[in-house]
Amino acid sequence: MQEPAVVGDVAANSRRAVAILAEHPGVDIVVLPELFLCGYRLDTVGTAAVEVSSAAVAELCGAAAAHGTVVLTGFAERAGDAVYNSLLCIDPTGAVAGVYRKTHLFGAEADAFAAGDRIEVIEVAGLRLGPMICFDVEFPEVARTLALSGVDLFVVASANMEPYHRDHRVACLSRALENRTSLVYSNLVGAEAGLTFVGGSRVVSGDGDVIVECGGAVATAQSRLTLGAGVDEDVDYLRHRRPELYRLS
Repeated sequence: MQEPAVVGDVAANSRRAVAILAEHPGVDIVVLPELFLCGYRLDTVGTAAVEVSSAAVAELCGAAAAHGTVVLTGFAERAGDAVYNSLLCIDPTGAVAGVYRKTHLFGAEADAFAAGDRIEVIEVAGLRLGPMICFDVEFPEVARTLALSGVDLFVVASANMEPYHRDHRVACLSRALENRTSLVYSNLVGAEAGLTFVGGSRVVSGDGDVIVECGGAVATAQSRLTLGAGVDEDVDYLRHRRPELYRLS
């Protein structure tokens, strides 16, 4: 899904997420953009940050359970005195399956958020998901670590903006292909505080093919993926790795 967020209004964005689920019955997994519950405006995320136990998260959990859908959404997570740029995963029963905290903060994000300190695999509905948030996908090491951990699908929530449209398209295709792992990418659209978010949400197969891709407007990229399909052994990059060579002398 690619949608604009209402800056600073967690309740409104949570209601919109609930409406999105109702508009797409029968979908197994819904992925919403980075910081969707609060908007990307960095001078407001501190006041819009919520705990995992918040009413907004509970509302989403109820909607996920009502539709039997896995839901992932970006939000500003308050944990003690810290605020994280996080990705929440809710399972089809409405339970929180996991929370990933963005590890690679972009630009002024470092002034607004604490950085996550681990790469996470989220197990949900029989799948092993590899979560990334925006800038994370530009680091091959993140996706490779997740792939070596045996994930079935990369999930990327993003707030990518002009002039970096090309960067994320190349990164998404590359991460999927080099790890032979399908990837779902959900990006913000619209404008906030002088930033223009470029959309381009997409689903990429483990062969690096774009299965479906949105433009720059509000849209839905919906696709059926076959996960765990066989990989041509000649181009199975994980199988042909030589980690004994990959060190600095």
